[in-house]
Amino acid sequence: MQEATKSRKKRAYIERDREDGHNRLWNDYFSEAPTYPGNVFRRRFRMNKYLFLHIVERLSNEAPYFRQKKDALGRLGLSALQKCTAAIRLLAYGTAADTVDEYLRLGETTSRKCLEHFVEAIINLFGEEYLRRPTPEDLERLLYYGEQRGFPGMIGSIDCMHWEWKNCPTAWRGQFSRGSGKPTIVLEAVASYNLWIWHAFFGAPGTLNDINVLDRSPVFDDIIQGKAPAVNYNVNGRHYNLAYYLTDGIYPKWAAFIQSIKLPQGPKARLFAERQEGARKDVERAFGVLQSRFAIIKNPTLFGDKEKIGKIMRACVILHNMIVQDERNGYNLIDTIAEFQPGEGTGSSTVDLSYSTTMASNIVDTLNARQRVRDNKTHMQLKSDLVEHLW
Repeated sequence: MQEATKSRKKRAYIERDREDGHNRLWNDYFSEAPTYPGNVFRRRFRMNKYLFLHIVERLSNEAPYFRQKKDALGRLGLSALQKCTAAIRLLAYGTAADTVDEYLRLGETTSRKCLEHFVEAIINLFGEEYLRRPTPEDLERLLYYGEQRGFPGMIGSIDCMHWEWKNCPTAWRGQFSRGSGKPTIVLEAVASYNLWIWHAFFGAPGTLNDINVLDRSPVFDDIIQGKAPAVNYNVNGRHYNLAYYLTDGIYPKWAAFIQSIKLPQGPKARLFAERQEGARKDVERAFGVLQSRFAIIKNPTLFGDKEKIGKIMRACVILHNMIVQDERNGYNLIDTIAEFQPGEGTGSSTVDLSYSTTMASNIVDTLNARQRVRDNKTHMQLKSDLVEHLW
């Protein structure tokens, strides 16, 4: 036993000179005269410099892992800039954990820890603000732009995206693989005209289609529980009080969904199909931008822990929304439309600002709200009125 212990190799310690890594990073991007200009920083960090520094400041002040500490010899450890940069690089490029070692002077294990602590801190510090349900002011803005595009009462589009799970446990592969395909995990999202993601439900197995994911999704929980603001709008002379999402053809014919016309006959139907399919692409664009910003989502995930995968996806959505807000002026729907100010009115669409989020909801109210969301007759009437309204 002693011989076996002696034969084990002692773990090699590599002196990486972490201080030099911090100094190089500072001089390249954060000094008064950085080596690389702002556009290069934006491309490599996926966000503007002041937004990244805001994130670093919040994490270094409120997340203990990102505070720079001293060891027993009084030597400073890794800086918050090094840790956050390592995490952002892994999210942005989707590469192995040891690819940041040579530049930032972080080992593979340390880089992986930085990523795990980073996504947890992003969720805890920014999730409540940047992955929130639409407030009444948000709904007013969404209804305003929906009406400008010819769809009164529309507040976004909904769809699903699959993320390949390369290291899925063998026992789960049948549950997460469809047919002979590779295992995937599904993200259901609602996106608006400016690519902001208002709803993200992640974790459903890849064998489920969009309808099965919808059955598990909490997207309509606020409406069913009586906590959603009341929305009122008129289409073709008729009054409606339930906002809706634009969807593709797989979704059911509910009052909360409006699909395109599969085989449009006549100019009215063709115009409606063209406008609906154009506006519905908002969520597809959001998925594309999300994957292009964070290649870790585009590439097959190498993590084996489903909980960690879910945190990475949630953190990427939050960061995406932070970037969208920071660069809002670049996402204007129509350049000729002045910046909308909540409370100025939205034409025929209004939001009741006096609603109560503590409204008691019994089983009858819950069933009635559920039936209102799934009403087929309202769907058919609304779709017909939208066709006439666009024409």
